[in-house]
Amino acid sequence: MMRFIKAFIFGITGLFIVITLLSLLITSNVRVSRATVINNTSLDKLYQQIADLKNWQNWHPIFKTGVAVINFGKVTAGKNAACDIVYNNKTTHLLITGTDSSSIKFILKSAGENDIENAINFAPLTSAREIRVEWRALTKLHWYPWEKVYAIFIDKITGPGYDAALNGLKDFIEKNP
Repeated sequence: MMRFIKAFIFGITGLFIVITLLSLLITSNVRVSRATVINNTSLDKLYQQIADLKNWQNWHPIFKTGVAVINFGKVTAGKNAACDIVYNNKTTHLLITGTDSSSIKFILKSAGENDIENAINFAPLTSAREIRVEWRALTKLHWYPWEKVYAIFIDKITGPGYDAALNGLKDFIEKNP
């Protein structure tokens, strides 16, 4: 009986070591990127919608649907604008860390989770009044094997949310020129 228990413990330990070593081959910086083209708009109008968190209620699904409670900080536009998003009894802090003429950078922080660095980049296309908008998210993971396995699926898990937000932005701006 003891022989089987010892073999089982060695087997589980060996499997854990192999999985841990294999997980070290997976990157700890996971990037998710989504893009869309918005027609009939200007950079100013687009910038106003993205740089002011209160305007996110016009287009971002979480802000728009009322499924989450949004608590805005004193500053809602530009660098250092912030809000807390309470969803499913969990609070996520959103802080705009940088703005310039072609991008808005912000970070999402939630207790017990990895911070997610985001950038919404926008650039005019050669055709008149078309702007390409790209949402990039960078998640920095720990070395833990279960987080590295999560890295394999993070694009499929979070990507549809970025698509929905960009489509909401596109629909709002194109319907309100």
